[in-house]
Amino acid sequence: MSAAVSLAPDAGPPWLRPLLDNVDGVRDAYRRRASPQILAAISAASDEAKQSGARRDAAVLVLFSGPASEPGDGGLATEARLLVTVRASTLRHHAGQAAFPGGASDPGDDGPVGTALREAWEETGIDTARVRPLATLHRMFIPPSGFHVVPVLAYAPDPGPVAVIDEAETALVSHVPVRAFTNPENRLMVYRSANTRASAGPAFLLNEMLVWGFTGQVISAMLDVAGWAKPWDDSKVVELHDAMAMVPTDNGGPKQL
Repeated sequence: MSAAVSLAPDAGPPWLRPLLDNVDGVRDAYRRRASPQILAAISAASDEAKQSGARRDAAVLVLFSGPASEPGDGGLATEARLLVTVRASTLRHHAGQAAFPGGASDPGDDGPVGTALREAWEETGIDTARVRPLATLHRMFIPPSGFHVVPVLAYAPDPGPVAVIDEAETALVSHVPVRAFTNPENRLMVYRSANTRASAGPAFLLNEMLVWGFTGQVISAMLDVAGWAKPWDDSKVVELHDAMAMVPTDNGGPKQL
């Protein structure tokens, strides 16, 4: 893998400007959509990790791709896409969950940008020389894995081919159209059965995956701060297992994005 790790916010296309100009607001938008119950649990788990010395640094690559210049619909390029993976069902943490490519930092990484690029290459085989790191979001804590994660916002006009590299870690790799996330019909709120409906967070029911949890929260927050979100029914609250059962299968036919 060969790639520069310095940030170049001006390398983003005009249609990404609304997000880049408001990137510092993503964490607040994330917290606005999270329930007080979830925020309290995250805060307590983060404090415990710091006190025990169990804190682990990590980074994920939030990679947008699409034309370098196109007005699109409401300022968003119609061909804009976002790189998303689905984790293998056999993993210890977050099994079967949709996620941005990423993982734990290694000593040889050049900060979170280096971690995000290395992990994305290892998981998807993406040519990181095509990727332009633009900005980093505020570090966020993810229980139960204990990771303090830095999302790295990046852009690739043409990201090239991607694929599942290790089936033990990843089940699916896809450049998902951003319009699939802005489509109100694909949006819902999801909660774990161990919690209450009041703890539900934003989720997206797409052709091949349910995007929820940390990844769903980050995508929802980015749509909000960039002004890309369209009015949607956040009273549609579904328990996680029921929501997963709604993901279309090969036999059930595709859900329209």
